[in-house]
Amino acid sequence: MIRRLTSLMTRAARGDELTLAFLGGSITQGALASTPETCYAFRVFDWFRETFPHSVFHFVNGGIGGTNSHYGVSRAVTDVLMYQPDLVIVDFSVNDVHGSEGFDLTGAALESFFAETYEGTLRRLLSWTSAPAVLPLCNIQYSDGTTMEDTHARIADHYGLPHVSIRDTVYACLMAEKADLGRITPDGLHPNDAGHALVADQVIRLLQEAAVLHACDAPSALPEPLTPNRYEQAVRLTIRNACPHLEGFRADTEEKHGLLDHFKNGWIGRRTGDRIRFDLPDTRTLAVQYRKSVQHPACIARLTLDGTRELVLDSNFQETWGDCLYLDDLLLEDATGQHTVEIVITDDAGGRALPFYLMSLIVS
Repeated sequence: MIRRLTSLMTRAARGDELTLAFLGGSITQGALASTPETCYAFRVFDWFRETFPHSVFHFVNGGIGGTNSHYGVSRAVTDVLMYQPDLVIVDFSVNDVHGSEGFDLTGAALESFFAETYEGTLRRLLSWTSAPAVLPLCNIQYSDGTTMEDTHARIADHYGLPHVSIRDTVYACLMAEKADLGRITPDGLHPNDAGHALVADQVIRLLQEAAVLHACDAPSALPEPLTPNRYEQAVRLTIRNACPHLEGFRADTEEKHGLLDHFKNGWIGRRTGDRIRFDLPDTRTLAVQYRKSVQHPACIARLTLDGTRELVLDSNFQETWGDCLYLDDLLLEDATGQHTVEIVITDDAGGRALPFYLMSLIVS
């Protein structure tokens, strides 16, 4: 798939109109950059504009803080692919480290899970009709060096995709120099303006290398997947594409304004006993996505899967950095089947609690 990247650079040089998209977590969104224009994604976009002044470039930032490749594959179409991008830079290498909520996975099992969701993300991007060049970016937790890069790089190599390693470049230089990490990351994870500039430099370096390679426009089919690949066609069920049975819950009627207007297009439960039920055909993976809020008290609900398995959905968030797009994994099967999900409010703090906000079910 390197041919897509070299072809992209050729098209930029000849003056084409191109759309550049970025899919990832908080670093891609631009956390701790002083302005949207100083995050690495916009810096890369700006480099294209300065380097190829006769071309027209469009910018799509699909970065959402605190999200992993499981959520990424489910929103790839609505957040980046519907714009028919010519390039997608994708980074979930930090957030894929932190575990899968709902599944008690550690070690090799956790790595296997995120290898599958990440491969699904890459395949979703590569198979899109605009045939975008796909460039994996692997960021790192600067405070302790954790990253899912080895797993993500293995998947990228399978598809012939070069990747940008922050561990082997920026981080390695900082460690060799015994530099003060505070110069580039105030919290040990998110880059400041200087850190975003260093990340952008590494992306640009790889793009410059691709520009001097020989571009081949011959089509190339995707190889067989390395994993069971159950997530490639994952979708989010929201009020836009699902009609569950409601008893007390209601569909949110407020319009969504932009990518980061998160808590819209879902369903709201306010009182103890409010319930919502989904009947899901042909399903083998399932996760529930809801709001955990820093505003307390917030409603607590009980989810029941197929009338037997129960899970408490506590929307009281114990962190302080802001409301969380929480994702609980519920189902991972080899074969598709019909499943029923019912959610019931069990505690509304005597009517004082913040409503329960169900953002979506993610299914494939």
